[in-house]
Amino acid sequence: MDVKATLASQLYSQAQAVARPDPDAGKSAKASEAFRAASEDFMETLRAGEATVTAGLAGRADPQAVVEALAATELAVQTAVAVRDKVVEAYQEILRMPV
Repeated sequence: MDVKATLASQLYSQAQAVARPDPDAGKSAKASEAFRAASEDFMETLRAGEATVTAGLAGRADPQAVVEALAATELAVQTAVAVRDKVVEAYQEILRMPV
């Protein structure tokens, strides 16, 4: 009987190791990575637009490049505002849930 108890104990510890959640493999890690990449892209778009407009004011960039940079910046800001609105809406929906 001692062998069966030892075998059961080993199988149980192996099952525990397999069933234990892996924090690195979760969706939250992927979601946070995607959010970080999107925010870095947003900031890079803003910096590039600002640099192009500054160069345009100094006469080093053509007007078409300035307009394109402003349009890209405007689109990035509109996207960020839309994401923010969705996050606020989701938060408010969570607050309305009965506990």
